[in-house]
Amino acid sequence: MDDLPPAFWQGVAEFNQGQYYACHDTLEALWIEATDPLKSLYQGILQIAVACYHLGNQNWQGAVVLLGEGISRLHPYEPQFSSVDIEHLVNVSTNLLECLQQSDPEQVARFSPLFVESTQQSDTGDREATADDTFTLVPKIITVLSCQQDGGTA
Repeated sequence: MDDLPPAFWQGVAEFNQGQYYACHDTLEALWIEATDPLKSLYQGILQIAVACYHLGNQNWQGAVVLLGEGISRLHPYEPQFSSVDIEHLVNVSTNLLECLQQSDPEQVARFSPLFVESTQQSDTGDREATADDTFTLVPKIITVLSCQQDGGTA
């Protein structure tokens, strides 16, 4: 939607590409200057990005804390804010949080290959996670197009 600045969409692209640190920096710059309702939206998304960054570094506690905080901040924006499917992001992030909470913190290495920043990824052939795990565990920010936004074409 037009009321979200281009930098927000840059942050979304960085998030979805697994560039969690860059996403944090992009959204933090917006967050510092913003007022609510956008301030809490930016903060919730950047907290989930930092949680994913922590997972890539095998920081179980940091990931759990920031996932919880980010999810809490995003609840008021469900199911959708502008064209962003907040409900999907919250649901997948909640699933990830529950999986982490049910696992032993020493097992964080099981999750971390899914969250290694894309610029750092190397051989992932020996990881335990499957493509199905990626679909259900790795949060993505998706947009919802309505007929009004896309001119009525499918």
